[in-house]
Amino acid sequence: MPIILFALLFFVLLTFAGVILLSLALRYRAGIARRQGRRWVATMNMWVTSFSASLFLCVIFLMSFWLGPILRFALVGMAVGGLLGLLGLILTRWESQAEGFFYTPSRWLALIIMVAIAARLAYGWWHAIHHTASGNQHWLTSASGTQFSVAVAAGLIGYYLGYAIGVRVRITRHQKRRYH
Repeated sequence: MPIILFALLFFVLLTFAGVILLSLALRYRAGIARRQGRRWVATMNMWVTSFSASLFLCVIFLMSFWLGPILRFALVGMAVGGLLGLLGLILTRWESQAEGFFYTPSRWLALIIMVAIAARLAYGWWHAIHHTASGNQHWLTSASGTQFSVAVAAGLIGYYLGYAIGVRVRITRHQKRRYH
């Protein structure tokens, strides 16, 4: 009987790992896909991402009353993510063709984002196993898994917000040049 339980547990863990790897691969594939630059889609994406960022910061602000300085981690993560979003705009391939305006995000930046997500998952696992509380540690090494989770999540939101705003500006600029 214990072998059956062990085999079932192993199968569940293997399936869970497979789902995580598949979701990362699909996210990477979607992140590097060539897209047509439609102004209404870019506008909707910008507003929805702005709402998401605002809601995230409000929730983090409220959580900071109980969890300490996580708002600082969120703001730093969002700033770093915004800078990565600007870098993403620079590295994006823009194409103006007769069929329309197209853009393809950078493969390297999409890979960096996937590595950040995977590293956060790995760090959470490692931190849960090896956490030791010591008063002499640097704030970076003594930060909780929650603080790093908030920083990574804020970084991703900041990246997508900066990128969405930049795509919207670039499409608008292209359309103004095209019709004038």
